[in-house]
Amino acid sequence: MSERLLLKLGGSVVTEKGRQGVASPGAIAMVASEIAGYPGGPLCLVHGAGSFGHPEAKRYGLAAGADRTNRQGISLTHEAVCRLNQMMVKALQEAGADAVGIHPLGSSWARAGRLISLETRPLQHLMEMGIIPVLHGDVVMDEVQGACIVSGDQIVRYLGERLEFTRIGLATDVPGVLSAGGEVIKEIPADFSPEVYAGGSSHTDVTGGMAGKVRELQELASLGVPSDIFHLSRISDFLHGRPHGGTRVGGGMDNG
Repeated sequence: MSERLLLKLGGSVVTEKGRQGVASPGAIAMVASEIAGYPGGPLCLVHGAGSFGHPEAKRYGLAAGADRTNRQGISLTHEAVCRLNQMMVKALQEAGADAVGIHPLGSSWARAGRLISLETRPLQHLMEMGIIPVLHGDVVMDEVQGACIVSGDQIVRYLGERLEFTRIGLATDVPGVLSAGGEVIKEIPADFSPEVYAGGSSHTDVTGGMAGKVRELQELASLGVPSDIFHLSRISDFLHGRPHGGTRVGGGMDNG
């Protein structure tokens, strides 16, 4: 029986986070090559927004909601993240993989900043056809606050709860969740504060940084769905089920 994998790429690994709207073409090409060469089963890909979405979202205060005073931020933020998504899809196609971009703005619904609905049936059918759906962090309409930012990590949590993935992995610019001393924490239970574990990982943004990732994955772990956080350079190890040297969130496994 073939596996079905969910892989999330952090915005910090596919963009230059200190330079607005600048991608990391080398990293994108490497990831695309690894994925195109993966001989296993269905795969769903999610990527963060990095420098393509966070600046616009912060400028217009979209994390706190949207109304007529800042509504232009919705289109500007969405256009920015779609540009990055198009780059990722194009790189996958050029590497030989069949891929298509899926934009959460048109298929999702949120309540008070939390994703409560995302249409999954097209994703299932795409994967069954051997096509990689590529989703991304996005601005989403919100029934309480008008609009909100839904991170790629929220999307991973939502999909991981509703679709039966064999394994779930997050590739980042650090080798895992780091302790205050800079060492990789091998395993994080579902019931511990994410801030305690993410103390050594410095990246923060409008979606919560490393602590935000851990919090979303702990929600999955509480439902019996474990996941892994590892360095971008270990994507091949994750795809092939080898030890990746990173952090397991919920459930024990030799991650090397």
